[in-house]
Amino acid sequence: MINIIWACMAIVGIVFAMFNGTMDEVNKAIFESASEAVTLAISLISILVFWLGIMKIAENAGILKGIAKVFRPVIVKLFPEIPKDHPAIGYIVSNITANLFGLGNAATPLGIKAMEEMKKLSGSETASRSMITFLALNTSGLTLVPTTVIAIRMQYNSVSPTEIVGTTIIASGVAVTSAILIDRFYHYKSTWRK
Repeated sequence: MINIIWACMAIVGIVFAMFNGTMDEVNKAIFESASEAVTLAISLISILVFWLGIMKIAENAGILKGIAKVFRPVIVKLFPEIPKDHPAIGYIVSNITANLFGLGNAATPLGIKAMEEMKKLSGSETASRSMITFLALNTSGLTLVPTTVIAIRMQYNSVSPTEIVGTTIIASGVAVTSAILIDRFYHYKSTWRK
């Protein structure tokens, strides 16, 4: 559906430019944007590769296991229907850790794997309570260090690309707290009806 929307927007823009006599400007903007997009993608890839390397080093050094031990009690409370030693807990912790460091692209495969494991546990085609909670956490934007945004700010020569970290932590904290409270509210509301 989103592809259709984008295609329609592009077609309307081109048709408008043809009737308006600004097709040269549209062509110039297309090629400049394409060049800029490639440059931005390459710089983001380098940042992503760097942080994935840091995560791999942290994993080999046992730091991720330490972080997992710190988060495990909280995760077990948030996902009470998942057994404590189930692989889904490990994937959830890894996903949350990657998201904390702003590595959304690296967190996605871990999140998918966590959802697959939770689906096996529920044995149902409908989303379980754990799946809904996990989705709410991921959607809320759990981030401490927004590496992608910092990389973009560096790409465009920001004077202080990391000055958004404090604001990000506050916004992330509010969003995550709200997501958990709303998730719990609707869960308990549905159980009260039964």
